Amino acid sequence: MDVRLDPVEIAVDRDQVSGTVLSPAAALPGVLFAHGWGGSQEHDLGRARQAAGIGCVCLTFDLRGHEATAAQWETVSRPQNLADLVAAYDWLASRGNVDPGAIAVVGISYGGYLASLLTALRPVRWLALRSPALYKDEGWDLPKRRLHADPDLPAFRRRPVAWEENRALRACQAFAGDVLLVEAEHDETVPHAVIENYAAAFSGAASLTKRRIAGADHAFSQKPHQKAYTDVLVGWLTEMIRAAREHEAGQKVAERKRARRGGGTLDPA
Repeated sequence: MDVRLDPVEIAVDRDQVSGTVLSPAAALPGVLFAHGWGGSQEHDLGRARQAAGIGCVCLTFDLRGHEATAAQWETVSRPQNLADLVAAYDWLASRGNVDPGAIAVVGISYGGYLASLLTALRPVRWLALRSPALYKDEGWDLPKRRLHADPDLPAFRRRPVAWEENRALRACQAFAGDVLLVEAEHDETVPHAVIENYAAAFSGAASLTKRRIAGADHAFSQKPHQKAYTDVLVGWLTEMIRAAREHEAGQKVAERKRARRGGGTLDPA
């Protein structure tokens, strides 16, 4: 998110006045979207369009086991889907118009779980999770579909889980960026206890913004709830990116003031 500060000379009459151009860097923030289990990138394209509108390069993609690779639905595992997300991140970060130090990852349900794990493997500046799922560490290499055969999974999601006890929560505890955590009020798949476990794990985050969408179910099946979530997400991304740019610009201005003072130039501001 580096900001340029360049001196310029502006001709006026037969003289010149000095000016300074402060401009954003050519590289833009990147936003990577990870859909939920049984979803697809189509669910994220509308939000990606709005994020592109605030000056971000956005990437949506289909996890293995979905859409064109639906034949792998019964066999694809968590490590494979995490590898999908890492590959998508690396592709986005390698684009010439993307700032690799300014990447946001947006995950829904299973995609939110994977996004949390990604933060332990790749630098993520902003992390937005909507109804992030939580799974036991046991059976890591099993097909993802088989995880739901565990009769204890619903109870596991309704009890407190310390960050030390879970791989995804350990990644969250180590995350130092900014976090948006969105909950659906009537979520039976990812109950409130899961949201609280994630929130507690983000103790080292730079900031944690929590939002509950009133009346929403896990799938956000009603259009008003979808719009409410999109508004929250895009508003948060806008705030985070604007604050980062203002911080970088402030640093550049401060450096210029220090240089001017060092040269003996009066700068009372």
